[in-house]
Amino acid sequence: MNSPSPSVDTPESRTELGIDYATFLSCVHCGLCTASCPTYKETLDENDSPRGRIYLMRSVADKRIELTEPIRRHLELCLDCRACETACPSGVEYGKLIEPFRNRMLPAPRDVFHRWILWKLFPNARRLERALLPARWASSLGLLSFVRATGLWKLLPRRLGRLVTLLPPLRKHPRLPSRVEAVGERRATVALFTGCVADALFRDVHWATLRVLQANGCDVIVPKNQACCGAIHYHSSQEEEARTLADQNVSAFADLDVDAVVVNVAGCGAMLKEYGHAWPEDGAGKRAQLAQKVRDVNEFLDELGWVAPLGRLPLQVTYHDACHLAHAQGVREAPRRLLERIPGLCIVPLDESDTCCGAAGSYNLTQTEMADRLARRKLQNILRTGARTVVSANAGCTLQILRQATLEGIRLRVVHPVQLLQESLEAAQQ
Repeated sequence: MNSPSPSVDTPESRTELGIDYATFLSCVHCGLCTASCPTYKETLDENDSPRGRIYLMRSVADKRIELTEPIRRHLELCLDCRACETACPSGVEYGKLIEPFRNRMLPAPRDVFHRWILWKLFPNARRLERALLPARWASSLGLLSFVRATGLWKLLPRRLGRLVTLLPPLRKHPRLPSRVEAVGERRATVALFTGCVADALFRDVHWATLRVLQANGCDVIVPKNQACCGAIHYHSSQEEEARTLADQNVSAFADLDVDAVVVNVAGCGAMLKEYGHAWPEDGAGKRAQLAQKVRDVNEFLDELGWVAPLGRLPLQVTYHDACHLAHAQGVREAPRRLLERIPGLCIVPLDESDTCCGAAGSYNLTQTEMADRLARRKLQNILRTGARTVVSANAGCTLQILRQATLEGIRLRVVHPVQLLQESLEAAQQ
């Protein structure tokens, strides 16, 4: 599959697509990426592999082929999980190809779901929290469980039905304070990124993060003027809106005298760390400065060094590697090292731990057939471990795995590493 020489010169290609043409050329089409690509493993179609997609994108950039509907379909089916980057011996930065290409060459969706739900509702935590009030009421009465168990959700409009099945247990948690002080000697001062969907659906994870950081000597600041990380918009061809959100976060965090900006959602962390090169124009310097301070909570605690006493948790768990933590951020061992500190905790290895579960941001709402195939594959691997507690460091993965388990009638607990660490802290105090 050798590619012919480009028929457009490099500067024009970069101007049109925002892609350094050398990134295309860095792929030697060896095929080692195919074994790690979730979509290729499911379809066995070369066009659904990373090297196949690179070939297609380069051919379109060279104006050797038209961007037809079948080609669009192959590119849209990509999860952007970045597993290929981990596998690639040539160091091809696939994310720097697929993301700008899709943003600038594939038309942004214009349906009601994208305009009002994905772009307006989800990125606003307060708005989403208010919109979830009826769902909280239905959950408290057991109606949500009934709708899921009976399959009545299938009678709802397609995407609304999926949203109903994706909802986690909806428990009310108080808002986070603007600042908390370290327990004992202060070892660091950090800012906590709370995001949008994570704050509306998983505020308990934010509270656990707060307590775990406190216990390890951190003052924690929670800026109130922070915004969505922008990933929802950036991955659906809304670059300007994503950049606006990025600059709002720069404004919220830039002037804080902190050692790190801590994130507990892998997808958000990956997006924040890429602020510096996502828009290489005015303001990129400030975005890059913020990006350099971003740390996943597992990464930060591992670097800082755990000092708080931990109590026994006699649990058998398995750890799922979120794509945007393992592949995009390269954080693999830190969560495992932290979990291994918990007395009594048995961590069972998970086959294909770093294969995407099909969540991939909003992918499980837009590419439903492939998302479901990957969710079933992930759940079967989990069940083979014998563990009924799954540890995941990404909100989207948690929702996806829980959804599949619920639909199959399997009782499964999915928790963030910091939640188990908090439980262990509490056990030590008893």
